[in-house]
Parts: sequence; structure tokens; C-alpha cells
Amino acid sequence: MPANMFSHVAHWVFDLDNTLYPPSARLFDQIEARMTAWVMAALKLERAEADRLRRHYWQIYGTTLAGLMHEHGVDPAPYLAEVHKIDLGHLTPDPALRAGIAALPGRRIVHTNGSAPHAERVLAARGLSDLFDAVYGVEHAGFRPKPERAAFEAIFAADGLDPANGAMFEDDARNLAAPHAMGMRTVHVAPAPAPAPHIHHHTADLAGFLAHLRTG
Repeated sequence: MPANMFSHVAHWVFDLDNTLYPPSARLFDQIEARMTAWVMAALKLERAEADRLRRHYWQIYGTTLAGLMHEHGVDPAPYLAEVHKIDLGHLTPDPALRAGIAALPGRRIVHTNGSAPHAERVLAARGLSDLFDAVYGVEHAGFRPKPERAAFEAIFAADGLDPANGAMFEDDARNLAAPHAMGMRTVHVAPAPAPAPHIHHHTADLAGFLAHLRTG
């Protein structure tokens, strides 16, 4: 993977969950359990049905929250606050990842389907807090989630980002389709590749991938 494929990049966009920390941290297990509990309480459903609905809305709408807002008129703020009350105690700083991000030339931002406060907590736990020029949560996209193109357009407009000079790092392969169509270099960060025309690169080791950009 030649570094010159990124020589034009001046805007580096990172997803948060399962991208800036490894899936083995299993934070989303905690988040999903809280989502299911929230759906049970709000919609008065049994656990199995609430869990099914959570997964269904994620698949159809991009996030469970988007489905709850569309189908049930849910207020997003209390939901986001509740589902992100998770334990980050087992996250540790990653010096190699920090060095890789710090060496990137240009502007560096986070764009997550979670909330910005959640992102800030995770970044602090990973020792990455001061590396990013901006952190954008789903609230900054008008609660429109990735993979909707409108979500990316809202964040990029707010940031003044030119996709033609950008790269997107993301664990969910479907969330790279819109950035690719907008002209970005796309990197799928996941344990296993998901080959698709809209994915330029895959890595299971983000720190190593970024280090390779420095060394060529």
C-alpha cells in the first residue's frame, strides 16, 4: 500500500467505536445492552422483541436511534445520554496509535454515530484527546446517521472539509460507500476484510497502517 496514495490527503476523518479502539474491547456489547433495556422500557416490550427491534432499526435506518426517531418520535438526547453510560475502565492508552495520528499532515476529525460526549470520554481513555481538531457526534449531523450521505454532507460542511482531499477510516463497511462516492480515500478498519468497490484499503491494525503511511 504505497503512501503516495494518500499524498493528496489534507483531511483525515476517523470513526470512533471499533475504529479508534479494537473490537476486542467489546464496548458495543455494553452499549447494545443499554439500547435494548431502553427500548424495553420506552416501548414496553419483552427483551427478545426489544433486541430484535434494536437490530432491525440498525439495519434499516443506520442506527437504532434513527429508527426510534422515525417510527416512534423518540427524543434523542435522553436516549444518547442513557445508552452511553458505560464502563471505559478497561480501555488503555495506545502510544503507537497516538503517534500515527499525530504524524498525519493536515486536519484530523472524529465523526461518530454516537454522541460527542461519548467520543470525548473514549478519546480520553485512549490517550488521544488532544490530537483532533474537532469531534462530531450524530447530534452535529441533525441526528442523521451514517451511512446516509446527508450525514456526511452535514459534517463536512460544518467542518469546511473537501472530500476530494479527504480520507475516511471506518469499521462498518457500509459507512464507506458515501465517502467513496464523494471522492474520499476509504479505509476499512476491521478484523476481516469486506471487499467492495467502495473500499480502497483494509487493515486490522490501524496503528500499523498509519505507521506505514509515514515510512512509505
